[in-house]
Amino acid sequence: MSQTKRQAINIGINDQDRAAIAKGLSHLLADSYTLYLQTHNFHWNVTGPQFRELHLMFEEHYTELATAVDEIAERIRTLGYPAPGTYKALAELSSIKEVDGVPAAGNMLVLLTEAHEQVVRTCREVLVLAQEADDESSASLISDRMVIHEKTAWMLRSML
Repeated sequence: MSQTKRQAINIGINDQDRAAIAKGLSHLLADSYTLYLQTHNFHWNVTGPQFRELHLMFEEHYTELATAVDEIAERIRTLGYPAPGTYKALAELSSIKEVDGVPAAGNMLVLLTEAHEQVVRTCREVLVLAQEADDESSASLISDRMVIHEKTAWMLRSML
């Protein structure tokens, strides 16, 4: 069986910059996926007087995050690198720690706010790498993610 030769990537971003951006995007993917799991968990387990409102809101959030993680992973692949895809790899890369147990609804809001803010901070770090490398495609993706997470954090804070 013959092995096909890997085609060189020539998209106007040097190898070193592509590697650095892909590494940063891997951290963003890990943070986003951890936030996705946390939001889905809270959707399933929320209780209390705000149950319906929070249950539906969390569903909106995790549905949006499911699309986002796919877009981030595909950008990593476009840059020529494998996207992390195991729980172990994502947990090692994530800045967001898993929550033990099932917190009260109010604590869920606090934890999700903090997690969205962490994703924004991760975006800011990776955005600098993309901008310095003139990688407009990654910068655009990252900027769009920042807007969504900043707005979501604001909305969650407003419910506290």
